[in-house]
Amino acid sequence: MRADSTLASYLRNVCPDADLDAVDAEALAFAAALDTVGEVAPQIAASIRNELADQRANLKLIASENYASPAVLLAMGNWLSDKYAEGSPGHRFYAGCDNVDAIESHAVELAKGLFGSDHAYVQPHSGIDANLVAFWAILTQRVEAPFLERAGAKDLMSLTDEDWERLRDDLGNQRLLGMALDAGGHLTHGFRPNISGKLFEIARYTVDPETGLLDYDQVRKQATEFRPLVLLAGYSSYPRKINFRVFREIADEVGAVLMVDMAHFAGLVAGKVFSGDFDPVAHAHVVTTTTHKTLRGPRGGMVLCTEELAATVDRGCPLVLGGPLGHVMAAKAVALTEASRPEFADYAQRIVDNAAILAEALRQQGAKVVTGGTDNHLLLVDVRPYGLTGRQAETALREAGITLNRNVIPFDPNGAWYTSGLRLGTPAVTTLGMGAEEMREVAAIVAGVLGATEADSDSKARYRLPEAVRDQALGRARDLLDRHPLYPGIAL
Repeated sequence: MRADSTLASYLRNVCPDADLDAVDAEALAFAAALDTVGEVAPQIAASIRNELADQRANLKLIASENYASPAVLLAMGNWLSDKYAEGSPGHRFYAGCDNVDAIESHAVELAKGLFGSDHAYVQPHSGIDANLVAFWAILTQRVEAPFLERAGAKDLMSLTDEDWERLRDDLGNQRLLGMALDAGGHLTHGFRPNISGKLFEIARYTVDPETGLLDYDQVRKQATEFRPLVLLAGYSSYPRKINFRVFREIADEVGAVLMVDMAHFAGLVAGKVFSGDFDPVAHAHVVTTTTHKTLRGPRGGMVLCTEELAATVDRGCPLVLGGPLGHVMAAKAVALTEASRPEFADYAQRIVDNAAILAEALRQQGAKVVTGGTDNHLLLVDVRPYGLTGRQAETALREAGITLNRNVIPFDPNGAWYTSGLRLGTPAVTTLGMGAEEMREVAAIVAGVLGATEADSDSKARYRLPEAVRDQALGRARDLLDRHPLYPGIAL
């Protein structure tokens, strides 16, 4: 413990004889927090403790999850949660926001420096919120502003009722071209049950049915024919890099705004693993992201954009967001500080290296890896050769100590619920310090379980996994976790 820390000062006052060198500040902080929670709601404290135990007992291969540092986690548990701060730094609708202003401004500067962006907006509560801010910023800038100018109106309130109805019609009839869900896109990229699918007229580009790879010529052809307002790139389950320079060329050719959702691979951009043509911030008009996943921060969202969109993006609250979460913005600032350190670049590179090794090891074990490998943090396995659905495979592996998720694969015959694939990611296991040797062991465990699992012929969900196979897999998984413990200094 640092001799000048707040905790050290407190302990000197209440326990002057305490051996401060023997005190683990992180362990004490979490223990005290849960004891405090437990005094009010013991069942909640128990569930929180159980979650840590569960994460320690299972290998986490969910590509969209990670382990935030204790500093990030602790930054969220404080009195910043009690403060309303609608607006933006220096322009709030509530008094007493000086400290939130300082935190948000610092987080913005960190994000701009880390990603090389003209502007950053760190208020979104999630990735979906970040996309909503981006969508409405584009609509405001490219549809609403020209309409106001043509109508000779200074703002929305000065429009006639007739003009207002015309504007509403214009806003609701714009086009978006995004990646199909089964090709690797996200539900916020035009999936009908999501608001993006209801807000825009949607067209979807997909991948080559033979290779599983994007065909940029086909994207260009679709964009030329469809003429979207928004060309949306980014993915949640595409295992390869995307050339954003080409996407920007296509967007410019058809007069579209290039929007990139980098929620999954933001950490790879921050760590400079994705650079040049593969860095979305260098090419897109607006970039959205989550702050967890590969960025290893708190659950939340963020928008990066050009100066042209900055003022509109900053009005995300109250446009589509509620009150900013000051405590989460504080945690974002901590995570962005961590991502700005040289060691984060090494971490990001190891994520990609581990994913490539895991993909190749699975191929050697006989698994069918979509696209034949990966360039990023995730890979897809087609489980149909095992006679399984994704739902059966996911549940069998969870029973065997491995947590991952079923996922659609290109042109999936089983749809988005049962699926024909599994998505595996390496951010979390890389955070634990695992490397090439461990990735080969993980591949062997996964392949062994899948090979031994038998599907129930009458169900897409039920299966049979021999107990001996399950127990052996559990033992191997827990051996890996014993050698790479999660939050080793924290005992709850």
